[in-house]
Amino acid sequence: MLKSLHSTPPWKVTLTHMKSSVQAVKGTRDYYPEEMGLRNLLYSTARAVSESFGYQEWDSPFLETLDLYAAKSGEELVKEQAFVFPDRGGDLITLRPELTPSLARMVAQRQRQLVYPLRWWSWGPCWRYERPQKGRTREFFQWNVDLIGVDSPQADAEMIALAASFIRQIGLQPSQVSILVNNRALISSELSRMGVPTEKSKQVFRLIDRRDKMSSESWEAYALELGLNPDQLQGLKNLLADQELWRKSPDLTACFDLIEALGLKDYVRFAPQIVRGLDYYTGTVFEAWDNDGEFRAILGGGRYDNLVAAVGGDPLPAVGFAMGDLVVSLVLKKFKALPPDLGASPAKVLVTVFDESSLHSSFAVAADLRRHGFPTAVYPEVAKLSTQLKYGDRMGFWVILMLGPDELAQDQITIKDLRRGEQQTIPQAELVEQLRYLLPPPA
Repeated sequence: MLKSLHSTPPWKVTLTHMKSSVQAVKGTRDYYPEEMGLRNLLYSTARAVSESFGYQEWDSPFLETLDLYAAKSGEELVKEQAFVFPDRGGDLITLRPELTPSLARMVAQRQRQLVYPLRWWSWGPCWRYERPQKGRTREFFQWNVDLIGVDSPQADAEMIALAASFIRQIGLQPSQVSILVNNRALISSELSRMGVPTEKSKQVFRLIDRRDKMSSESWEAYALELGLNPDQLQGLKNLLADQELWRKSPDLTACFDLIEALGLKDYVRFAPQIVRGLDYYTGTVFEAWDNDGEFRAILGGGRYDNLVAAVGGDPLPAVGFAMGDLVVSLVLKKFKALPPDLGASPAKVLVTVFDESSLHSSFAVAADLRRHGFPTAVYPEVAKLSTQLKYGDRMGFWVILMLGPDELAQDQITIKDLRRGEQQTIPQAELVEQLRYLLPPPA
């Protein structure tokens, strides 16, 4: 293919390609205005919630060395999901599959210059070479929030509360979504009590993580393959059914007490099966799920006290979570929690153009409204008024302004209020004042 392209004149290649529609790269998404509106809603809500808790925004390169993830993010992510390629110097580079290792690297680089505790958040694209399916694409946007430099259940509670605040603010109810919380140290101590060797604990954590992804028969067979004896397997099943197990963990007890004080306990509950798949988690872990279990986890995170040291820094406690934009979008659509005007024009005012003689006046009115802070669009050509009114209605404008010969002769303007179904003609000098009543406050 490359040879034929190089030997074919460019104009012939172009004509050949024009014969069929060019498709987007597999696993990526196009963002039409409606989808872009949803993406911006998620971003603006994430920003508002993060800043309300005092978190600062950061970002990292889209490209990282594969070494950053090799020992920190788990074998599956590195070997099967990362987009990896050699650069011209022979180093293996990857499109970032997640943000937390980049954060740890950045903190390690300036560890002695930073002021702790760090409260940082970020939003940006990530890439994973996965099989595209419902709730999963190869390119996605991820929100990360991290509290670094504090090892306490209070820090864990703040992180869970921040996640719950986002869920509440985006319009999802406790009857629809729950944050499930567990503690890996608690589970480790229980595994040790059952006689599971320490060297097998990682494998057993992965076993627990796959409990809901496999049939009971396959899961039990897998457990025996790992070397668990029948008594240990039964003990593990009992452990995963114990909804009061959290009372054995001082960290979880303190964490849940504080979440109740924050008024968010309705969104949060204990779930012994939540252990998170990534290897770097060390303590409290949590995931948000729709209560019907229809989708994958909406968000997930936990305590990761060893990651900064693993990328070359000094040991530093940390807790955080990440949320992709796709699953939460599906959940919002499922529960009809999206605003109805996501695809509407960002301008709330449309100025019509009656004829050629009034065109300049229409544009002058729009310019004056923009100077007063009202985003305003002008219909870009002379057209039937019915066509312009239909356009304004379909694009979600709140107000349509009309300047015909009668209005111009008397220095007036007609306002059609689409939301209230009302129409009035007023002096042009009163337009700004009237729009302040009809529209949201100017930015």
